[in-house]
Amino acid sequence: MSNPGSKDPLHGVTLEAIINALVARYGWDEMGKRVNINCFKSDPSVKSSLKFLRRTPWARAEVEALYIASLSDAVPAKPEPSVDSPWANWKGKREE
Repeated sequence: MSNPGSKDPLHGVTLEAIINALVARYGWDEMGKRVNINCFKSDPSVKSSLKFLRRTPWARAEVEALYIASLSDAVPAKPEPSVDSPWANWKGKREE
């Protein structure tokens, strides 16, 4: 039975989704620096990366670890107030 409240950040996330998320966040060059594997450095593609990572457990573990670390590094963007908002220019300071 599967646990719907699983705390595993990889639960239900495909390897392809992990690669796509990392490419979107870091790009191939940075991924090649963070995980030293040729499929990220030499003519990188999602397809070649999937093929290599499915056959190479140590490399897959490193990529999954990078993905998990990227989740904790994510800083949500603070939405800017609308110009029409009465709070748009408020700085949170009291005038004395």
